[in-house]
Amino acid sequence: MEVWKRNLYILWFAEFIVLAAMSLVVPFLPLYLSLDLGMHDQASIQRWTGLIFGANFLTAFIFSPIWGKIADKSGRKMMLIRSGIGMAVVTLLMGLVTSPVQLLALRLLNGVISGFVPAAIALVSTNTPKEKIGYSLGILQSGSVAGSILGPLMGGLFAEWMSFRHIFIVTGVLLFIASMLVIVAVKEINKPQPKEQTAQVEVQAESDFSRIIHISPLPSLFITGFLIQFGMMSTNPFMTVYVQELWHSSNFISLMAGIVISSSGIATMIFSPLLGKWSDRIGAKYVLLFSLLGAAVFFIPQGMVNDVWTLMVFRFLLGMCIGGLLPSVNALIQQYAPAGMESRTFGYSNSALFLGNLLGPVIGGILSGTIGLNSMFLLAGTLFLVNTIWVKIRLHPHETPRTLLKHMRM
Repeated sequence: MEVWKRNLYILWFAEFIVLAAMSLVVPFLPLYLSLDLGMHDQASIQRWTGLIFGANFLTAFIFSPIWGKIADKSGRKMMLIRSGIGMAVVTLLMGLVTSPVQLLALRLLNGVISGFVPAAIALVSTNTPKEKIGYSLGILQSGSVAGSILGPLMGGLFAEWMSFRHIFIVTGVLLFIASMLVIVAVKEINKPQPKEQTAQVEVQAESDFSRIIHISPLPSLFITGFLIQFGMMSTNPFMTVYVQELWHSSNFISLMAGIVISSSGIATMIFSPLLGKWSDRIGAKYVLLFSLLGAAVFFIPQGMVNDVWTLMVFRFLLGMCIGGLLPSVNALIQQYAPAGMESRTFGYSNSALFLGNLLGPVIGGILSGTIGLNSMFLLAGTLFLVNTIWVKIRLHPHETPRTLLKHMRM
């Protein structure tokens, strides 16, 4: 088997483990705060959920470009190992906290050392033939989503049998296993050149950013990624609370929340590779546009449902479209990134994603306690519609709807 294919399959499995591990308990933060940390006021729980969920992304936003620059010098595999082992240790400690403040502090620390998935994306995109990048990133995305599917389901089942504190221990062990898998099995093909060979082209961080930000359409893609994550994360952390409102029963809340959360993931896992192949055939910018429009269409009705089962249907339809979002953005970033600065470019892109991951839960937590969770879904859908218009203007400025539909049928 070619090395790039072997790396892809191994990293698919590693990402599957990482996302399954993280999804075991993170979607259930409101229940952890209530059942294990003694919080009872619903508005306070939603505010703390937003803060704790978003804290990880505050420090990740700051440190992602730094890790990206280091990766361009020392290699992407090293970043995978650093992130995996670091998150394993911090996650184990999360099971020992006695207050929301301690959990918040550990989430901040986790953001400093996190970045397993971005590092995997950077390694795959720089070690894969150009004509296979869309397909490879789609496959990689399906691994993340497969883990995100299994994680909430397992977390919901485990929550019926053990405390959330014990689930954190299981999570840490799984993260350590993923790190060992990378150490043993992943081989980086396009390693960074020794420093003496690249000294003449080394520039300061400010120059890196200046060079990257002036390459069109990279800034537009950074904004697009930010808006995608902001829209998703303004509602995702509160899905458990929303399911509680719709389920009208105190039985099997964790399990039902896990099923609803996983429904979109199942669709994303199925459609990510298909959309990746479609991206290689017609172009990532077209898949991105159509996926954004579909996400807007299927997001808005989620704020109008009256039962869990209807919500599950729209979450599945939304998941189909999610499969074409970030893989398309990443494929386009790889296409336009300056040679030798791929990881740095992904670092700035990831900072934009992390900023969306940070502001989405925090602002969502504040607004949901004021206007209600139903309205948050309407706002998120509207934001995806705005993002669709933005991508049309920036990436398809001269194309008519008829031309766009023609590409869709190719």
